[in-house]
Amino acid sequence: MGGKSLAATVRDRLPFLRWSVIRFALGGRTFLRTGQVGDGRERAAREFVLAHSAAGDPDGVLAAFDDFARNHSLLVNIGDEKGLILDAALRKTAPRLLLELGGYCGYSAIRTARLLGGDARLVSVEMNPDNADIARSLLAHAGLADRVNVVVGTIGDGGATVKRLADEHGLSSGALDFVFIDHDKSAYLPDLRAILDAGWLHPGSVVVADNVGIPGAPDYRRYMRESEGATWRTTEHHTHTEYQSLLEDLVLESEYLG
Repeated sequence: MGGKSLAATVRDRLPFLRWSVIRFALGGRTFLRTGQVGDGRERAAREFVLAHSAAGDPDGVLAAFDDFARNHSLLVNIGDEKGLILDAALRKTAPRLLLELGGYCGYSAIRTARLLGGDARLVSVEMNPDNADIARSLLAHAGLADRVNVVVGTIGDGGATVKRLADEHGLSSGALDFVFIDHDKSAYLPDLRAILDAGWLHPGSVVVADNVGIPGAPDYRRYMRESEGATWRTTEHHTHTEYQSLLEDLVLESEYLG
């Protein structure tokens, strides 16, 4: 087992034995409605990360996040395994303007922003104001607050958030280089269509979508398959759901062809 303890191996292979996973499942409806599980784990994660990482050290902040999510209470971050897929896509694309749908507690925003250079910036959209505050505080702790704007809202709110993104955050015709989607799975395709309708993408823009396997976004996956070689070129990354090695998941990395 390469020095890995039996308890750690069981925890990775049998995630359903972890109470925080069971508690998350019990709070599933609350999470879908509010963006939080309902047991205070999101605020607890902030306090843990602040206490167990040095200010100005993004990688240390991510490590503390991963420690909390793996060993204390499950979080719906993209996590350490799938995060490497996001990292690789970011390095390959070298984007300047990025949009995130589903900021949660700031993990993926920190993971993304630490790889941005120059004047590149990320706009992170999160539905829950408390999550947004947690994300802002941890981005500041990581030393990345100047690279990320956290916006409370949803793309599917009737146009208010889309207008705000255009008016206040520079999302305009052909301006968007990279999109990371990790929010309500039923909103993946409608929100992508809204982005397309707004004209924000350009040929070469990249969209990365997490959890296409579990919980699953079958309509989004079907759309990408039907559009292959015409509007999109997609790579399906076979991986695992957050913080365990039993349940398989899919991350889709799609290049917009125009």
